[in-house]
Amino acid sequence: MDLYERAEKIKNFLAEKISYTPQAAVVLGSGLGSFAEEIEADFEIPYSDIEGFPVSTVPGHKGRLIFGKTGGKNIVAMQGRFHFYEGCSAQDISLPVRVFQLLGIKNYIVTNAAGAVNFSYKPGDLMIINDHIGLFCPSVLTGENDERFGTRFPSMSHAYSRSLIEIAHKAAQNTKTDVQEGVYCYCKGPMFETPAEIRFLRAVGADAAGMSTVPEVVTAVHAGMNVLGISCITNMAAGILDQPLTHAEVMETGKAVEKKFSAYMKEIISLI
Repeated sequence: MDLYERAEKIKNFLAEKISYTPQAAVVLGSGLGSFAEEIEADFEIPYSDIEGFPVSTVPGHKGRLIFGKTGGKNIVAMQGRFHFYEGCSAQDISLPVRVFQLLGIKNYIVTNAAGAVNFSYKPGDLMIINDHIGLFCPSVLTGENDERFGTRFPSMSHAYSRSLIEIAHKAAQNTKTDVQEGVYCYCKGPMFETPAEIRFLRAVGADAAGMSTVPEVVTAVHAGMNVLGISCITNMAAGILDQPLTHAEVMETGKAVEKKFSAYMKEIISLI
């Protein structure tokens, strides 16, 4: 079964459960899954109960799809995502985006936990992504192109929607949330980066680094969706502080900012 057939089968299954087209799909990154509690759920289902859908294996990723309302808008949220370092294929990582595409969803909001490369950032900051560096990321578009999904050579000049970025800034003003705006760099993981690698990323213009997001964004751009990316800065990247990095630190920071993050995300969605 090819990717289109897999996505269409799952789309048909989900379309039987809901009576509307969500106005946005939201992907919740490590430590940020508590936003799901802000959703008035109409239907939720574990990934494991969706035939052909991958399953999350990373701590902090519950692995559920939630359809419902928040901020006055119908959305679908992914409480957990998929990574190349888990052994997931490009098809598995792009599958949820393709399902959302076939459901007719136009806005794709992706969140993540990231390490600060920019010296001026600190744990707990939220960064609106205005561009990314994906040179180190395997391409989810490798192989024969399926024109039903999108063009062979999609432009990434404006991968992150300027209009959604403006909405994100407006939401920050409305909720009195301090935000950064910068460039996210994809790193393979699951190991954290070395100090030398972080110095390199800073030199080429990265403000934050993480192990996700870029594959999904490339898929969403290929699908013609409007993309917004929000990073939660959960730690200072390697070499900035004289201490080792741990996933526990990522989860702790996510927990500490969950109220701020949830209020901010809810306001963004209300403005879309």
